[in-house]
Amino acid sequence: MKFQIDNCDNKARACTIKTKHSTIQTPVFMPVGTVGAVKALDATDLENFLNPEIILGNTYHLYLRPSDKVVAKMGKLHGFTKFPKSFLTDSGGFQAFSLSDNVKIDEDGITFRSHIDGSKHYFTPKKVIDIQYNLGSDIMMILDDLVALPATQERIKASIERTTRWAKESIEYHRQNQAEGKSLDQNIFAIIQGGTDKAFREKSAKELCAMDYDGFAIGGLSVGEANQDMYDTVEWTTQFMPEDKPRYLMGVGTPEDLVENVSRGVDMFDCVMPTRNARNGTLFTSFGKVSIKGAKFKEDPLPIDPECGCMVCKTYSRAYLCHLIRAKEITYFRLATIHNLYYYLNLMKQMREAILENRFESFKEEFYKKRQ
Repeated sequence: MKFQIDNCDNKARACTIKTKHSTIQTPVFMPVGTVGAVKALDATDLENFLNPEIILGNTYHLYLRPSDKVVAKMGKLHGFTKFPKSFLTDSGGFQAFSLSDNVKIDEDGITFRSHIDGSKHYFTPKKVIDIQYNLGSDIMMILDDLVALPATQERIKASIERTTRWAKESIEYHRQNQAEGKSLDQNIFAIIQGGTDKAFREKSAKELCAMDYDGFAIGGLSVGEANQDMYDTVEWTTQFMPEDKPRYLMGVGTPEDLVENVSRGVDMFDCVMPTRNARNGTLFTSFGKVSIKGAKFKEDPLPIDPECGCMVCKTYSRAYLCHLIRAKEITYFRLATIHNLYYYLNLMKQMREAILENRFESFKEEFYKKRQ
């Protein structure tokens, strides 16, 4: 992986990440393709209407179904899904933690039961990397010990100590494999934990960032804490992260969250929000959110967002989208998803342009002004 900083405007960064499969310009939002597909879309939709340089898949879900071995047999993620650009795969620790009723964490890994059939499984730092070798992702996330907030000091302390131990095991295992000529095109990121506690975040960041990782993520946020607490934690943590490597904030969030965290020095984001909200009838626009089920849209000839250049806004009216969702027509899911993801990806492009032209603060002011 090659990484370069193209420009900084205060703390906001515009960078370029090159992997084997694509050139990623940051700030970047990664559409979530949990099981190897962005919900309601296929690789052709992605290429024709959205053109993301990177999407996210999930280790837990793909391991359980169809299994990482099946994906490997079918040409790994790129061959299986026919999405030709970069994949980042999440380690699956969060899903094992959140989807299973019976999770046990010990010093060596996580025991969990499948949410599909109740079968018992055990994730260790090495096993999670082996699964991702089979998936063939460009960026692999390591296993970490995630804590739900609020949590006791003892639990957060145990979490960051375990996360550091697992990170050391993971990087040694991956670099040893690479020394033997394996997985040379796969990059590996560590995940900083610590809740909203500044001392724990600093400790976790310093310990992990001293290791030979290709990039670093901030995990364990957007799990119930107040927005301002999240922003403060990100601002505090980024100062301990290397300038010459990508910074990824996991599972965040709203358009406002993206703008706020780009201004605090984050490069990469993912979140189910644009796709999940699309399916539930909430569409994102330059002037805020629209609930397209509303009766006021039944005869509205305007596009979802007159400022949007997506295929949906160029072609269809609010009235048509309102009709589709009320009629429970499957086509609605595809069109709404294309629009929401286009909005998110375009927001990132606008932020990048603003950073390159040293006008990020005025962009931010304008962004909030439109929403009032």
